[in-house]
Amino acid sequence: MSMAVQMVEMEEMVAKLFYSFVAARGGAGGKGNRHFLSNENRAPQIATRGMPGEQRTFELELRVMAQAGLIGFPNAGKSTLLRALSRARPAVAAYPFTTLNPHVGMVEYDDMEQVAVADIPGLIPGAHMNKGLGHSFLKHIERCLCLLYVIDLSQPNPSEQLQHLKYELNQYHPGLADRPHAVVGNKIDLLEAKENLKTLQDGIKLPVIAISAQCKMNITSLKSHLRELYDQDMKGRKKVKEKKENESRII
Repeated sequence: MSMAVQMVEMEEMVAKLFYSFVAARGGAGGKGNRHFLSNENRAPQIATRGMPGEQRTFELELRVMAQAGLIGFPNAGKSTLLRALSRARPAVAAYPFTTLNPHVGMVEYDDMEQVAVADIPGLIPGAHMNKGLGHSFLKHIERCLCLLYVIDLSQPNPSEQLQHLKYELNQYHPGLADRPHAVVGNKIDLLEAKENLKTLQDGIKLPVIAISAQCKMNITSLKSHLRELYDQDMKGRKKVKEKKENESRII
């Protein structure tokens, strides 16, 4: 089953299950003064109280939904990249865990199409076991249709970063790391990044989009690749919709 089919079926199931929800039922109503109306008492001034309703406490969990999610370790430059791609302005600083909540920015194209990109807070090894608020961050990735793995090219062994990120995602939810994705090598403007980029390209089969979010280098190429991922997903959804419409016409 393709990823587009899975996402469409999941969204339809969620809509059917959770679109309407009774949080608490009210108690039986009391009798108003109209109930005591009679020929003798044309203007009754009496009424009875209703029964108390249900009282419940709920904890609501909001998962950010976006077409693409930026996945990476702390200080990989995800927030800076979101600033370069969109008008979103998440906090940026030179220390880990600057981002504690997801931020969503809209990437705009010349044909007026918009793609939502979410800056997911940085993961750490063991995130699938809820280390470093891992589950609080990982849950948002489930709602992303495609993934952009942001690899810090200033750090040694960049291919290991990608392996660790995919491992954490698959341990949290099997197959999550296999969604349509692209590999983004960030901080290419730094001296040590050139050699690390070659190491990353030799270590994986996918092409690596080398960028500098800080200097806005090669951002246009990344936007074009993101649009390709988005268009492929939309085509898949359209085929699924047409197939279901055709099946519904069959008697």
